[in-house]
Amino acid sequence: MIDKQKVIELTQEWLADKEYFLVDVTISKDDKITVEIDHADGVWIEDCAELSRHIESGLSRDTEDYELEVGSAGLGQPFKVLQQYLIHIGKEVEVLGKDGKKYKGILTKADETAFSIAVSKKQKVEGSKRPQMVEQEISFAYGDTKYTKYIINFK
Repeated sequence: MIDKQKVIELTQEWLADKEYFLVDVTISKDDKITVEIDHADGVWIEDCAELSRHIESGLSRDTEDYELEVGSAGLGQPFKVLQQYLIHIGKEVEVLGKDGKKYKGILTKADETAFSIAVSKKQKVEGSKRPQMVEQEISFAYGDTKYTKYIINFK
């Protein structure tokens, strides 16, 4: 079995002087290694290939038979680490609460314990005959959500 910590260490070593960050490392029972990285400006295939070569240089094919896949976290996939929240501040996201309720709004802030989004909704405003669009900020603890993901907009 491939040592996951070894793969993480090799990945962190390669990431040390770059603006990329590690999102996830998974190793299946049949030794398929999947490494997900991300970057504020997107992930380049050349960098994935370079990281793959770096990881392979630290593992031995003589002792382990494995398959290695290095790629980006993927647009539209749920966020897994704080850095993903941070690079998407100011962008539209979808949040699914543990209560099953979906929210769409602009990610306004994020820290180690919670994040907030600004949502627009129609609300009756005092002195107005018709409901008006009002912006409301909603905060979530990470444990109170099933997922948060970036909304891809083609406008």
